[in-house]
Amino acid sequence: MNSLFSSFDALAKRLRLEKIKTIGDAYMVAGGLPEEQPDHALAVADMALGMIEAVRQIGAQFGENLEVRIGIHSGEVVAGIIGQHRFIYDVWGDTVNTASRLESSGVPNRIQISEATYQRINDKFHCELRGPIEVKGKGAMLTYFLGERRK
Repeated sequence: MNSLFSSFDALAKRLRLEKIKTIGDAYMVAGGLPEEQPDHALAVADMALGMIEAVRQIGAQFGENLEVRIGIHSGEVVAGIIGQHRFIYDVWGDTVNTASRLESSGVPNRIQISEATYQRINDKFHCELRGPIEVKGKGAMLTYFLGERRK
């Protein structure tokens, strides 16, 4: 896990994204905070594609067939430090919950994105319509699979 998450950390740093936390085998990253980044949705899409490649490469190094599911949603969040012990920068809100649910309802080695994210990136990335899926707490949501960057 250390090799994998360290490669994710390097990717996040290169793309100017904020690692929020790891929870077990989950890795949460956000774009556009704590500092504004106009192209944050594109950077998150690049991060997701890089994560899939890192999972493949590191799995191969260890002779394992590793898989990953990734969900991306775009929107407003509340962010800050919470608590009085072991200060942790965190994000909350519907956007965070929706991204998590897109991940959990996703397909191994695919990146499932919401309509909101699709609208921000479709001119730079190939995307495949998955169609509507039932998302807990949201009902039917139109989703897409993220593909490679357009040339």
